[in-house]
Amino acid sequence: MNSRKEQLQAFNRLLTIMDELREKCPWDKKQTMETLRPLTIEETYELGDAILEQDLQEVKKELGDVLLHIVFYSKIGSETNDFDIADVCNDICEKLISRHPHIYGDVKVADEEEVKRNWENLKLKEGKKSVLEGVPKSLPALVKASRIQEKVAGVGFDWEEPQQVFEKLQEELGELQHELNENNKEKIEAEFGDVLFSMINYARFLKVNPENALERTNKKFIKRFQYLEGKAKEMNKSLKDMTLAEMDIFWNEAKKE
Repeated sequence: MNSRKEQLQAFNRLLTIMDELREKCPWDKKQTMETLRPLTIEETYELGDAILEQDLQEVKKELGDVLLHIVFYSKIGSETNDFDIADVCNDICEKLISRHPHIYGDVKVADEEEVKRNWENLKLKEGKKSVLEGVPKSLPALVKASRIQEKVAGVGFDWEEPQQVFEKLQEELGELQHELNENNKEKIEAEFGDVLFSMINYARFLKVNPENALERTNKKFIKRFQYLEGKAKEMNKSLKDMTLAEMDIFWNEAKKE
Protein backbone atom coordinates (compact mmCIF):
# COMPACT_ATOMS: atom_id res chain seq x y z
CA MET A 1 0.00 0.00 0.00
CA ASN A 2 1.10 3.56 -0.66
CA SER A 3 2.33 5.78 2.17
CA ARG A 4 0.40 8.91 3.21
CA LYS A 5 3.04 11.00 1.39
CA GLU A 6 2.51 8.99 -1.82
CA GLN A 7 -1.27 9.30 -1.48
CA LEU A 8 -1.01 13.08 -1.16
CA GLN A 9 1.34 13.23 -4.13
CA ALA A 10 -1.14 11.25 -6.24
CA PHE A 11 -3.99 13.57 -5.22
CA ASN A 12 -1.86 16.62 -6.03
CA ARG A 13 -1.10 15.08 -9.43
CA LEU A 14 -4.84 14.74 -10.12
CA LEU A 15 -5.44 18.38 -9.14
CA THR A 16 -2.64 19.51 -11.48
CA ILE A 17 -4.05 17.47 -14.39
CA MET A 18 -7.51 18.91 -13.73
CA ASP A 19 -6.08 22.45 -13.89
CA GLU A 20 -4.39 21.64 -17.21
CA LEU A 21 -7.46 20.03 -18.74
CA ARG A 22 -9.70 22.90 -17.73
CA GLU A 23 -7.29 25.32 -19.34
CA LYS A 24 -6.39 23.45 -22.52
CA CYS A 25 -8.99 20.78 -23.43
CA PRO A 26 -11.95 22.05 -25.54
CA TRP A 27 -14.35 19.51 -23.98
CA ASP A 28 -13.28 20.07 -20.39
CA LYS A 29 -13.40 23.87 -20.82
CA LYS A 30 -17.07 23.70 -21.88
CA GLN A 31 -18.34 21.66 -18.94
CA THR A 32 -20.59 23.10 -16.23
CA MET A 33 -22.01 21.57 -13.07
CA GLU A 34 -25.26 21.00 -14.95
CA THR A 35 -23.61 19.16 -17.85
CA LEU A 36 -21.55 17.02 -15.45
CA ARG A 37 -24.54 16.04 -13.29
CA PRO A 38 -25.94 13.21 -15.51
CA LEU A 39 -22.44 11.89 -16.05
CA THR A 40 -21.82 11.83 -12.31
CA ILE A 41 -25.03 9.88 -11.75
CA GLU A 42 -23.97 7.37 -14.42
CA GLU A 43 -20.51 6.98 -12.87
CA THR A 44 -22.08 6.37 -9.46
CA TYR A 45 -24.25 3.59 -10.86
CA GLU A 46 -21.23 2.05 -12.56
CA LEU A 47 -19.44 2.05 -9.20
CA GLY A 48 -22.49 0.38 -7.67
CA ASP A 49 -22.41 -2.31 -10.35
CA ALA A 50 -18.74 -3.02 -9.70
CA ILE A 51 -19.38 -3.33 -5.96
CA LEU A 52 -22.21 -5.80 -6.50
CA GLU A 53 -20.03 -7.80 -8.89
CA GLN A 54 -17.28 -7.79 -6.21
CA ASP A 55 -14.81 -6.78 -8.91
CA LEU A 56 -12.28 -4.82 -6.87
CA GLN A 57 -10.18 -3.78 -9.86
CA GLU A 58 -13.29 -2.30 -11.44
CA VAL A 59 -14.24 -0.69 -8.11
CA LYS A 60 -10.83 1.03 -8.10
CA LYS A 61 -11.37 2.36 -11.64
CA GLU A 62 -14.89 3.59 -10.92
CA LEU A 63 -13.78 5.28 -7.70
CA GLY A 64 -11.26 7.16 -9.83
CA ASP A 65 -14.05 8.33 -12.14
CA VAL A 66 -16.16 9.51 -9.20
CA LEU A 67 -13.15 11.25 -7.63
CA LEU A 68 -12.47 13.00 -10.92
CA HIS A 69 -15.99 14.41 -10.85
CA ILE A 70 -15.55 15.69 -7.30
CA VAL A 71 -12.32 17.42 -8.32
CA PHE A 72 -14.03 18.77 -11.48
CA TYR A 73 -16.93 20.33 -9.54
CA SER A 74 -14.45 21.83 -7.08
CA LYS A 75 -12.41 23.32 -9.93
CA ILE A 76 -15.54 24.94 -11.37
CA GLY A 77 -16.41 26.26 -7.90
CA SER A 78 -12.96 27.82 -7.56
CA GLU A 79 -13.35 29.67 -10.86
CA THR A 80 -16.31 31.61 -9.44
CA ASN A 81 -14.59 32.02 -6.06
CA ASP A 82 -17.38 30.08 -4.33
CA PHE A 83 -15.30 27.15 -3.06
CA ASP A 84 -12.36 24.95 -3.93
CA ILE A 85 -11.25 21.40 -3.10
CA ALA A 86 -9.77 22.53 0.24
CA ASP A 87 -13.17 23.97 1.26
CA VAL A 88 -14.85 20.71 0.25
CA CYS A 89 -12.40 18.65 2.32
CA ASN A 90 -12.50 20.98 5.32
CA ASP A 91 -16.30 21.11 5.34
CA ILE A 92 -16.63 17.33 5.43
CA CYS A 93 -13.91 17.11 8.09
CA GLU A 94 -15.77 19.58 10.32
CA LYS A 95 -19.04 17.73 9.77
CA LEU A 96 -17.48 14.37 10.66
CA ILE A 97 -15.96 15.81 13.83
CA SER A 98 -19.22 17.45 14.94
CA ARG A 99 -21.29 14.34 14.09
CA HIS A 100 -18.96 12.02 16.07
CA PRO A 101 -18.93 13.44 19.60
CA HIS A 102 -18.31 9.88 20.87
CA ILE A 103 -14.91 10.07 19.14
CA TYR A 104 -14.03 13.78 19.32
CA GLY A 105 -15.96 14.65 22.46
CA ASP A 106 -17.09 13.10 25.74
CA VAL A 107 -20.32 11.42 24.57
CA LYS A 108 -20.65 7.69 25.30
CA VAL A 109 -22.48 5.33 22.93
CA ALA A 110 -23.49 1.71 23.39
CA ASP A 111 -23.67 0.54 19.78
CA GLU A 112 -24.09 1.41 16.10
CA GLU A 113 -27.82 2.14 16.48
CA GLU A 114 -27.15 4.79 19.12
CA VAL A 115 -24.58 6.40 16.82
CA LYS A 116 -27.23 6.63 14.07
CA ARG A 117 -29.79 8.14 16.46
CA ASN A 118 -27.28 10.73 17.65
CA TRP A 119 -26.42 11.56 14.03
CA GLU A 120 -30.03 12.45 13.19
CA ASN A 121 -30.52 14.44 16.41
CA LEU A 122 -27.33 16.41 15.76
CA LYS A 123 -28.58 17.32 12.28
CA LEU A 124 -31.75 18.76 13.81
CA LYS A 125 -29.66 20.82 16.24
CA GLU A 126 -27.70 22.17 13.25
CA GLY A 127 -30.88 23.84 11.98
CA LYS A 128 -32.61 21.23 9.84
CA LYS A 129 -36.36 21.44 10.24
CA SER A 130 -36.95 17.77 9.42
CA VAL A 131 -34.91 14.59 9.59
CA LEU A 132 -36.17 13.91 6.06
CA GLU A 133 -34.55 17.02 4.56
CA GLY A 134 -31.45 15.00 3.75
CA VAL A 135 -33.30 12.57 1.47
CA PRO A 136 -32.63 13.69 -2.14
CA LYS A 137 -35.82 14.29 -4.11
CA SER A 138 -34.38 12.66 -7.24
CA LEU A 139 -33.48 9.34 -5.59
CA PRO A 140 -35.09 6.27 -7.18
CA ALA A 141 -38.28 5.45 -5.27
CA LEU A 142 -37.00 2.17 -3.78
CA VAL A 143 -33.81 3.75 -2.44
CA LYS A 144 -35.74 6.80 -1.25
CA ALA A 145 -38.20 4.65 0.74
CA SER A 146 -35.29 2.86 2.39
CA ARG A 147 -33.57 6.13 3.34
CA ILE A 148 -36.83 7.61 4.67
CA GLN A 149 -37.36 4.61 6.94
CA GLU A 150 -33.77 4.64 8.18
CA LYS A 151 -33.95 8.34 9.01
CA VAL A 152 -37.22 8.26 10.94
CA ALA A 153 -36.03 5.15 12.79
CA GLY A 154 -32.99 7.18 13.80
CA VAL A 155 -35.19 9.44 15.94
CA GLY A 156 -37.22 6.59 17.42
CA PHE A 157 -40.17 6.38 14.99
CA ASP A 158 -39.97 2.66 14.44
CA TRP A 159 -41.41 -0.77 15.14
CA GLU A 160 -40.05 -2.71 18.09
CA GLU A 161 -39.95 -6.23 16.62
CA PRO A 162 -39.60 -7.70 13.09
CA GLN A 163 -42.82 -9.69 13.65
CA GLN A 164 -44.75 -6.42 13.93
CA VAL A 165 -43.44 -5.33 10.53
CA PHE A 166 -44.31 -8.71 9.01
CA GLU A 167 -47.86 -8.42 10.39
CA LYS A 168 -48.12 -4.93 8.89
CA LEU A 169 -47.00 -6.35 5.56
CA GLN A 170 -49.68 -9.03 5.74
CA GLU A 171 -52.23 -6.33 6.58
CA GLU A 172 -51.19 -4.30 3.52
CA LEU A 173 -51.40 -7.40 1.31
CA GLY A 174 -54.93 -7.98 2.58
CA GLU A 175 -55.89 -4.40 1.73
CA LEU A 176 -54.41 -4.81 -1.75
CA GLN A 177 -56.40 -8.02 -2.26
CA HIS A 178 -59.58 -6.20 -1.19
CA GLU A 179 -59.06 -3.46 -3.79
CA LEU A 180 -58.25 -6.09 -6.43
CA ASN A 181 -61.59 -7.73 -5.68
CA GLU A 182 -63.27 -4.33 -5.98
CA ASN A 183 -61.33 -3.62 -9.21
CA ASN A 184 -60.61 -0.08 -8.03
CA LYS A 185 -57.66 0.94 -10.24
CA GLU A 186 -56.70 4.05 -8.29
CA LYS A 187 -56.78 2.33 -4.90
CA ILE A 188 -54.96 -0.74 -6.27
CA GLU A 189 -51.97 1.47 -7.10
CA ALA A 190 -52.07 3.11 -3.67
CA GLU A 191 -52.24 -0.23 -1.85
CA PHE A 192 -49.53 -1.71 -4.05
CA GLY A 193 -47.32 1.21 -3.03
CA ASP A 194 -48.07 0.47 0.64
CA VAL A 195 -47.09 -3.17 0.12
CA LEU A 196 -43.77 -2.17 -1.43
CA PHE A 197 -43.10 0.34 1.35
CA SER A 198 -43.79 -2.34 3.96
CA MET A 199 -41.56 -4.83 2.14
CA ILE A 200 -38.69 -2.34 2.15
CA ASN A 201 -39.25 -1.68 5.84
CA TYR A 202 -39.24 -5.42 6.58
CA ALA A 203 -35.96 -5.75 4.67
CA ARG A 204 -34.41 -3.26 7.08
CA PHE A 205 -35.39 -5.45 10.03
CA LEU A 206 -33.95 -8.49 8.26
CA LYS A 207 -30.66 -6.56 7.75
CA VAL A 208 -31.15 -6.85 3.98
CA ASN A 209 -30.45 -3.97 1.61
CA PRO A 210 -33.55 -4.02 -0.65
CA GLU A 211 -31.83 -2.27 -3.57
CA ASN A 212 -28.96 -4.77 -3.54
CA ALA A 213 -31.33 -7.70 -3.11
CA LEU A 214 -33.50 -6.66 -6.05
CA GLU A 215 -30.50 -5.94 -8.28
CA ARG A 216 -29.02 -9.37 -7.52
CA THR A 217 -32.36 -10.91 -8.48
CA ASN A 218 -32.37 -8.83 -11.68
CA LYS A 219 -28.92 -10.13 -12.57
CA LYS A 220 -29.94 -13.71 -11.73
CA PHE A 221 -33.05 -13.43 -13.93
CA ILE A 222 -31.07 -11.95 -16.83
CA LYS A 223 -28.49 -14.76 -16.64
CA ARG A 224 -31.16 -17.47 -16.62
CA PHE A 225 -33.21 -15.87 -19.40
CA GLN A 226 -30.14 -15.49 -21.59
CA TYR A 227 -29.38 -19.18 -20.98
CA LEU A 228 -32.91 -19.94 -22.19
CA GLU A 229 -32.36 -17.76 -25.27
CA GLY A 230 -29.11 -19.58 -26.00
CA LYS A 231 -30.79 -22.99 -25.82
CA ALA A 232 -33.57 -21.83 -28.13
CA LYS A 233 -30.96 -20.62 -30.62
CA GLU A 234 -29.19 -23.99 -30.50
CA MET A 235 -32.51 -25.61 -31.47
CA ASN A 236 -33.04 -23.02 -34.24
CA LYS A 237 -36.23 -21.98 -32.49
CA SER A 238 -37.74 -18.67 -31.54
CA LEU A 239 -38.90 -18.29 -27.95
CA LYS A 240 -42.28 -17.29 -29.35
CA ASP A 241 -42.57 -20.75 -30.94
CA MET A 242 -41.72 -22.64 -27.76
CA THR A 243 -44.33 -23.77 -25.25
CA LEU A 244 -44.08 -22.71 -21.62
CA ALA A 245 -43.36 -26.33 -20.73
CA GLU A 246 -40.37 -26.39 -23.10
CA MET A 247 -39.07 -23.11 -21.75
CA ASP A 248 -39.51 -24.33 -18.19
CA ILE A 249 -37.15 -27.26 -18.84
CA PHE A 250 -34.33 -24.92 -19.84
CA TRP A 251 -35.21 -22.46 -17.07
CA ASN A 252 -34.72 -25.22 -14.50
CA GLU A 253 -31.42 -26.13 -16.17
CA ALA A 254 -30.35 -22.51 -15.85
CA LYS A 255 -31.18 -22.57 -12.13
CA LYS A 256 -28.91 -25.58 -11.69
CA GLU A 257 -26.16 -23.80 -13.60
